[in-house]
Amino acid sequence: MNVKELVINFAPTGNVPTSKNSPYIPISPVQIIEEVIEAYELGITLVHLHAREADESPSYKASIYGIILEGIRKYCPDMVLGVSLSGRNFPEIEKRTEVLSLKPDMASLTLSSLNFKNQASLNEPDTINILAEKIQACGATPELECFDAGMLNYALYLIQKGKIKPPFYFNLITGNIFGMPNDMAHIGTFIKDLPKDAVWALGGIGDFQLAANSYSITAGGGVRVGLEDNIWYDAKRTQYATNIDLIKRIHTLAEIHERPIMKPATFGKMGFFNKNRVFTKNDVLKTV
Repeated sequence: MNVKELVINFAPTGNVPTSKNSPYIPISPVQIIEEVIEAYELGITLVHLHAREADESPSYKASIYGIILEGIRKYCPDMVLGVSLSGRNFPEIEKRTEVLSLKPDMASLTLSSLNFKNQASLNEPDTINILAEKIQACGATPELECFDAGMLNYALYLIQKGKIKPPFYFNLITGNIFGMPNDMAHIGTFIKDLPKDAVWALGGIGDFQLAANSYSITAGGGVRVGLEDNIWYDAKRTQYATNIDLIKRIHTLAEIHERPIMKPATFGKMGFFNKNRVFTKNDVLKTV
């Protein structure tokens, strides 16, 4: 689905980068909350969250995610909140799904196992099916993550079997040496094979982030952007990026292409708010 308004999926921290890699990585719940609030005020559509322990290692704990989600909901009540169910560090279903008790709006679902430069992410077929079931059972929508054509093919299979139900949202990620190349021929094939009613965003790892985002804005898709995927502002890697710098650059490109930023409430009302989400009488959604 190509839409005039630009969907910006903000990925502020991820599993991998730490303060040793960049001075601008948000680690603590307070840092993550503050970054999301600033991005929200600037203009984003949804946020893809990871939690960290005090030692900066990845965390699956609902106790930490809960602080982050509560803080964001307090100041950004209509923000669409996505959480990671990554298998890079915690293969156990119980750990990966603990955060679903918090009723996020979306939760990531990677459609196969895959390698990264220094690590593997394990997603066996049974695991994928269980995660899909648990995500939808809590009222959330799967954030379908595809790094290669096989993952997209499996997503289409699960949709055909009724194991993933609409609305559909896809992150197409390029630039991983073990996955989809960041070139227009491969990307175009991906877009062509998506369900016609799917909302999609294109992201790139490292040096490929800007190119992937630029192509997607031109092609009518959304973007995934943030320090989770890329810590540098320039191709020569002389300047560390901040999350806000990266988002501002997307805003500049969106303005050039006359694509206004889609507001969280607009995206949420397309079916991406948690089905069990309860809004207060003072919620901004009442006046949108």
